Amino acid sequence: MKRILLLFASFLGLLAGCASPASSPIPTLYPPEYLPTVIALTAQAANDAATATHLASLPTGLPTDIPEPTLTFTPAPTYTPTSIPGHKPAAIQIQAPGPMSKVVSPINLRMNIVAGDSKRVQIDLYGEDGRLLARTLKRNVPTSRSGILQTAKITFEIPAAAEVGRITVSTFDKAGRIQSLNSVRVLLLSSGVNEINPTGNPSEPVGVFEPPAGEPVSGGVLNVRADVWPFNLNPVILELIDPEGKSLGLRIVAVENIIPQMVETTIPYKISGPVSAWLVIRQDDDRMPGLFYLYSQEVLLNP
Repeated sequence: MKRILLLFASFLGLLAGCASPASSPIPTLYPPEYLPTVIALTAQAANDAATATHLASLPTGLPTDIPEPTLTFTPAPTYTPTSIPGHKPAAIQIQAPGPMSKVVSPINLRMNIVAGDSKRVQIDLYGEDGRLLARTLKRNVPTSRSGILQTAKITFEIPAAAEVGRITVSTFDKAGRIQSLNSVRVLLLSSGVNEINPTGNPSEPVGVFEPPAGEPVSGGVLNVRADVWPFNLNPVILELIDPEGKSLGLRIVAVENIIPQMVETTIPYKISGPVSAWLVIRQDDDRMPGLFYLYSQEVLLNP
């Protein structure tokens, strides 16, 4: 019996020794009841940090809508012929076609003309080698100080597809001397359509200040002072022409640039008696043979 009790007591002691000690709570900085809140806040902070990192990796500037450029209508410049200060309107104004217009046959020529004393107007069309392609004569053209509107049709034929041409319009006095001459250069086409450019300057390219028109001159030397706007770099020729068309005196003036310039020179002459002469200022074409422009005014020469 004692042996049984001793064995039972030993068994109980063994059980007591194998039993684990009671667990003690882990110490924390927060009260136990606050732990769920801390966990929730920590998770939210981690989520916010991840979101901020993702946003930081994106481009800082968000694309914005850029309005498409719109076309604003700007009126094209209009051509207005400008006059030369101090110069009177040209005696021959070629209003159409303008310089270097492309023209097919027939050419519709429009001009304002102060007819010469003969009331005769001559219209010539020249090819680029100087050959005469067409000529038109207009007689009994009314006279007017401001000019008379005149029209003409110029028919032509050329062997090539195109070539440069010159329209020359002339007026004459009763003695047959050229009183005025003006030209316009055009591009002649054997076929196609017209492309008409605006007219050129309506003013006379030459303005003579000395001598005044019709004023008597004596002494054998004519003093000339004139404002000249050259068409090209060819010399400007000043000449005295008697009623028979003979030259009484000549002066050639070199041209260095194509801008308005004052020309001051003298023309010696020899005569035995009074002569009603023309003071002529002219310039040749620089591309094809022949006159391009001529201005004249009357001058009374005495020995």
